[in-house]
Amino acid sequence: MTAEFTTIANIIQNRRTVKAFMMNGQKAPNAHVAALLELADWAPTHGYTEPWRFTVYETPAEFCVAHANLYKDNTAGSEFAEGVYNNLRAQGDKASHVIIATMKRGNLPKIPAFEEKAAVSCAIQNILLGATALNMASFWSTGGMALKPAMKEFLGLDDEDQVMGILYLGYSDEHPAGKRTVPLAEKVKWH
Repeated sequence: MTAEFTTIANIIQNRRTVKAFMMNGQKAPNAHVAALLELADWAPTHGYTEPWRFTVYETPAEFCVAHANLYKDNTAGSEFAEGVYNNLRAQGDKASHVIIATMKRGNLPKIPAFEEKAAVSCAIQNILLGATALNMASFWSTGGMALKPAMKEFLGLDDEDQVMGILYLGYSDEHPAGKRTVPLAEKVKWH
């Protein structure tokens, strides 16, 4: 194995989800976040549609208040839960940056939407792996209002566009251990 393979294998194997509340509030330089977005831009893309789009919040509280208010304004009285509202409002309190990742549907109808979603997922993975290489914590969330029509409207997305997740970036003093629950041999067939 090459040194390059060993390096990338180490980064992949050590990437972990660190929930936003587990972050410690330390700010990352904007240059680090910009570098992560540059990595995202190198994701594979069919037909060069490059469907990834990112909305970056340097002040996570700004997004979190808006997210909580989207929940409040779009949840029927009987379904509204004050605890959910408060959690959404405070979710990014210890994060450094929040990035909303979206899929901008390309104008090449021969390319299926699932390929565009896969491309954005690869771009997100590039961000997560880059964050790991920078010793940053990361959390890819699709909770709250992320996948609801109100979030698409809030972001000004077209009908065929899609929110792919909310990324919370920061630093953490906690480093969760990794695990896999199904052995690799049960997931692979060699012919």
